[in-house]
Amino acid sequence: MGVYMIFNSQQFMVLFAITYVLFLLFRNNVNIRNGILLVASYIFYGSWNWHFLALILLSTGVDYYVGIKIDETSPTNPNRRKHFILISIIFNLGMLGIFKYYNFFAASLFDLFMSMGIYLDPITLDVILPVGISFYTFQTLSYSIDIYREKLKPTRNLLTFATFVAFFPQLVAGPIERASNLLPQLSAPIQLTPAKIHSALFLILWGYFKKVFIADKVAQYVNVAFSTTSVNTDVPVIVAIIAFSIQIYCDFSGYTDIARGIARLMGIELMVNFRLPYFALSPSDFWNRWHISLSTWLRDYLYIPLGGNKKGQWKTYRNLMITMLLGGLWHGAAWNFVLWGGYHGLLLILYRIIGKTSKMRSVKKQLPTFSIVAQWFLMISFTLYGWLLFRAESVDQILVMTKQIFSSDIYDGTALLDVSIHALPLLIMQIAQVRSKDLLMMTKQKLWIQFTVSIILLLLILIYGHHETTEFIYFQF
Repeated sequence: MGVYMIFNSQQFMVLFAITYVLFLLFRNNVNIRNGILLVASYIFYGSWNWHFLALILLSTGVDYYVGIKIDETSPTNPNRRKHFILISIIFNLGMLGIFKYYNFFAASLFDLFMSMGIYLDPITLDVILPVGISFYTFQTLSYSIDIYREKLKPTRNLLTFATFVAFFPQLVAGPIERASNLLPQLSAPIQLTPAKIHSALFLILWGYFKKVFIADKVAQYVNVAFSTTSVNTDVPVIVAIIAFSIQIYCDFSGYTDIARGIARLMGIELMVNFRLPYFALSPSDFWNRWHISLSTWLRDYLYIPLGGNKKGQWKTYRNLMITMLLGGLWHGAAWNFVLWGGYHGLLLILYRIIGKTSKMRSVKKQLPTFSIVAQWFLMISFTLYGWLLFRAESVDQILVMTKQIFSSDIYDGTALLDVSIHALPLLIMQIAQVRSKDLLMMTKQKLWIQFTVSIILLLLILIYGHHETTEFIYFQF
């Protein structure tokens, strides 16, 4: 085990500085440039555990081979094409099953039989969950499926494909990139402009600010509140839930901002993974804004193949629930994630039944302000409770904390005030983004405004930020 690297570690900053200088020197030579990126990516990933490199190499080799073989097989021979796509599906999902889910299902089966009075000797595997495995397996799997669907031609350049799979800015926590977006950029000349570098630097600064000043600071209340199955009176449950909703958003979207900024410094555009999700008015609106790379992946490769909404309402409800249950399970091998996915599946179904989703889409602009605020308040309340399900350590804790939400003796303003102070800059920025309809609106302000805001963010990071290196939450998924 090496000294693992995360974006807010000195080791990563040294690696990126060296990589970036070499990248700029050789940016006009595609193969040398991608070779530099690939070596940096493998160093970055191997720092967590060099054994994990074997898995990412296998995933790269399998899907590179599968993509070429599918393309070489005539559409008039569908069985052979299915044979190759099944290799990709079985291999990638098999890796996830072994390393991420085997012990979970083995333990769950053991508990089930124990409840019926039947004793079994559970067989578990002593394996470490490889960091980022859920992200890069979905990325390579979508590549093979798109070739199978004849929406994409495979690359014959193994170096370029390996760089696509292991591209270090988004390797361990996304976005889950599509080959149709990233591969052409890795194969083409790099275009660096002052505007790109400018916006990239702001993305990186804003991402670090969300992680170090907001997420890691409010995490102290979250960790205390969820450290025991009984309610912790030092941190009211309502405050803990609000704090976690802020923590997980700033932690995850902060990672994405840094990843997009680092990639943009190299002239590469990664997809937007968040579009102000806490301003959503409905469950479908939320999933169009939150972890967009995963929600669109589940839509394109699971929900639509199941039939989507084309086979009647009951099958639509079934497809929604299956998609969300598996989406919840994607986040981790624990029943609270399954429960969280099922909860969001139920919300999607309920909103569809009462017709709110389609109504909001069609008449949203004509709705009076009060109605919009009421719909927002309802949706944010549903979302906040969902985060309780997501963060809880057990079902017992969910039950205890749910009961405590409605207790009148748990509202303490001290913790809430501290959380609010740390979240205030986020709220101000997001209101400005909503009003301008531009996530990068700050980079288009007058230079003195940009300079002032940047200095304030830097000072807050340096003086009040959390200075201990902490992992990003989504690394564990």
